[in-house]
Amino acid sequence: MNTEISVRISGEAGQGIVSAGMMLARLYKDSGRHVFAIQDYMSRIRGGTNFFQVRAAAAPVHSPREKCDLMIALDKDAVEAGLPALAAGGLLVLDRNKYGLAEPRESWVDVPLYALAQEAGGPIYANSVALGVIAALTGESPDNAVKAAVREFSSKGAAAAEKNAEAVRKGFAHVSAHVKERLPGVDAGAHGADCLLAGNEALALGAVSAGCKFYTAYPMSPATGIMNTVADHAARFGIIVEQAEDEIAAVNMAVGAAYAGVRAMTASSGGGFALMCEGLSLAAMTETPLVLAVVMRPGPATGFPTRTAQEDLEFVLHAGHGEFARAVYAPGSPAECFLAAKRAFNTAERWQVPALLLSDQHLAESFTNIAAPDPAAEPPDRGRLFTSGFDALADRYAYSEDGVSPRPVPGRSCALAAADSDEHGPEGHITELAGVRIKMTDKRLRLKLAGLAGEVLPPTVVNAGAKTMLCGFGSTLGVMRDACAAVKDAGFVHLPQVWPFPAAGMSAALKGAGRVLTVEGNATGQLARLLRRETGLQADGSVLKYDGRPFTLDEVTAALEGGH
Repeated sequence: MNTEISVRISGEAGQGIVSAGMMLARLYKDSGRHVFAIQDYMSRIRGGTNFFQVRAAAAPVHSPREKCDLMIALDKDAVEAGLPALAAGGLLVLDRNKYGLAEPRESWVDVPLYALAQEAGGPIYANSVALGVIAALTGESPDNAVKAAVREFSSKGAAAAEKNAEAVRKGFAHVSAHVKERLPGVDAGAHGADCLLAGNEALALGAVSAGCKFYTAYPMSPATGIMNTVADHAARFGIIVEQAEDEIAAVNMAVGAAYAGVRAMTASSGGGFALMCEGLSLAAMTETPLVLAVVMRPGPATGFPTRTAQEDLEFVLHAGHGEFARAVYAPGSPAECFLAAKRAFNTAERWQVPALLLSDQHLAESFTNIAAPDPAAEPPDRGRLFTSGFDALADRYAYSEDGVSPRPVPGRSCALAAADSDEHGPEGHITELAGVRIKMTDKRLRLKLAGLAGEVLPPTVVNAGAKTMLCGFGSTLGVMRDACAAVKDAGFVHLPQVWPFPAAGMSAALKGAGRVLTVEGNATGQLARLLRRETGLQADGSVLKYDGRPFTLDEVTAALEGGH
């Protein structure tokens, strides 16, 4: 037996790559293994080589590996595309005759994937045949593989589920009878985690659990999964989901819904978020709670629509015109995504500010198994509401020591409530007075920011004072955790909230470190600059990646061991 295995299923869009990957991930999870799975896919509708890669282990794993032990190629192009990622001693399964590849290689395992699929009902069942092949090659139970297929396709009806189950059986039987190669299986664990979630799903479920009643967005990869998941639960929880005509409409709808008193949310990626900046500033000026998720992808312009980056950190910190307080959360795992979404709604309403959730494609669309999120965590805090009577509220923006004035709900807690996008006084009327301008700016910026800073999330610190301390935010949590477990005298600091910046916590966490390296998915070391600006600490270097792919465990351990 073995402590872990990495398996990649690859082919072109439309061949059921994701379905096969999800079946495999569930097979491993349901048999007691820990799972971390990533998707890599082209932005085009058809063509190009996509893959779904599953890392399964007896102990917790939080990041992908550079090389795979087993690869399934569902078309000819996937063979050559995948060979550089095949580990020494690994196996590549292919249908050699189908792909017209006459000359076999040592690592190839020739399986008639498409003939077996045809026997099960047609070529569309090749992905389920592949699941049976994987199970046989790695010592997994055929019954567990069949269960995974039935679960994946049961929503399409009993006949579809049975055809896929039969395809799994055929793949397993063929390998058992005709293929001599085998790979070591993975030791079974007893992790007890019973949810397989991606970051987008977890963030959406957090919003639903927080009581979000209005979700609006314009579809933009890789943020669209949040809207899809909320929509899946909309009928059950009484949520209105509106696909807006563009991002400007989406953010303004969200601001309007929040003004009306419901918990509202929107989301986008870089280019779409750029269009939302005026609405973001509107929420700040009118002191309307706004929850907005920014799921990063590489830019500039359209960039890599389906790939990952951490290039918009500084953009999100400073987006919008004028100066105003905001909170920016940067969860690093699906479990943190769930809690961060709930916390964002509470923060937005408690301080009457925009609360942003900063994610990226890697976190958004990677799957891992976690304990079921607790719906009672982070109970709702609606903030300071005006409830004194059904009358006009005279001073909606009254000065206060903490920058928060009672928020009315028009038609429920009062008949009329001011909301003016121009500079205004306490009563909400437009003003040109310099003294009022200073007081209102201090209210929206200095006082609210001081309150936000007082409840900022502390950084996560592991092995404080180690010879090398890694420092990251968002999706780098998993790879830093795995790398520091693999390398002696290494630790890490992770920021689950990047604004207000936890300067004191970061200074304490990095005190005594031999060297400090930031780990960032960008080309310029944005976190390193932020760290220096807010604490005066100069990182000794940065491990940067900006090719649109996520960090692998092997890359970060190499940086630790190589004195990067």
